[in-house]
Amino acid sequence: QVQLVESGGGLVQPGGSLRLSCVASGIIFRFSALGWYRQAPGKQRELVARITAAGSTNYADSVKGRFTISRDNAKNTVYLQMNSLRPEDTDVYYCNKWPAPIDSWGPGTQVTVSS
Repeated sequence: QVQLVESGGGLVQPGGSLRLSCVASGIIFRFSALGWYRQAPGKQRELVARITAAGSTNYADSVKGRFTISRDNAKNTVYLQMNSLRPEDTDVYYCNKWPAPIDSWGPGTQVTVSS
């Protein structure tokens, strides 16, 4: 059974930083491409960043230069370092496989950027 558990969200002021973590189980982690997604209420879920099994990364234009995705295969964990946060980054953040997310999404972690 696949499990994805996100953590690290919180309330931060504009310009601040957060580091999200996602621990995955039930998948062959080191062979999996993974992504961080985000979704606001009433909006479609969007891909924020992705990392291949080989470590190649790509980012949405809205976060390029501010967010960094990384992975630790020994810990079955993917990270999202978020710097220079803006109010428009406020969302629930999820991790999942990329490019084809599995149906069982984790609970997500709430990121709120506000003064």
